[in-house]
Amino acid sequence: MSAPEPASLDGSDDGAYDLASQVERVAAPLREQVLDLLRREIVELRLRPGQRLVERELIARIGVSRTTIREALRQLAAEGLVTTIPQKGAIVAVPSAKEAAEVYEVRALLEGAAAKEFALNASEAQVLALEQALQAVADTESSVEDGAFLAAKNRFYEILFEGAGNSTIKSILEGLQARVAVLRATTVAVPGRAHVSVEEIRAIVEAIERRDPEAAEAAAAYHVRQAAATLFSQLETAAPAEGSATA
Repeated sequence: MSAPEPASLDGSDDGAYDLASQVERVAAPLREQVLDLLRREIVELRLRPGQRLVERELIARIGVSRTTIREALRQLAAEGLVTTIPQKGAIVAVPSAKEAAEVYEVRALLEGAAAKEFALNASEAQVLALEQALQAVADTESSVEDGAFLAAKNRFYEILFEGAGNSTIKSILEGLQARVAVLRATTVAVPGRAHVSVEEIRAIVEAIERRDPEAAEAAAAYHVRQAAATLFSQLETAAPAEGSATA
């Protein structure tokens, strides 16, 4: 998957664009808007792993106060998307192989728990919605490059987490999604993986249809671990001199 060219924060690049216009002064609290904006910049690789996040440049580019920027950067650091380095300041985090493995293992455990609780607690209407979401995933199998496949998968998981009825699991997983998205965005699509992914998700739904919580849990965890194995197989072939988990 080709990543977009990063824009310099000071606006000097031809590819730079105005972020201030994307921040509304009403609706959600300003801090939340800035947080969401910077998170999206990182996830979509306009702010690249290892890139410095200079406060004065962010202030000038977004048009908010230093306090708002610092609050957003602190939250991004708590989410694992930003790292503060002495004498250098904040940079976009570069996950190590160990950190990436930990993220995927936590995700496997929690998504397994969510699938189990969905099988136990979801209404028939929610099961039907999940079946329809699975069909949407299958229908977009050939649309990996344009993002339709990933969007359909994201919708599937929204329904799964909602039907599980466990707000704690949902909250933790949402916090992991940005880190997973960064890791995913730095790799290329593996031929045939989308089809296999659909079949793994289908196994989750079939277990839920049988109201078999243990099978649903196992299928969901297996799907995440297979995705992790695909990711790490790519990272192992990346240039070792970079010394990071992101290729």
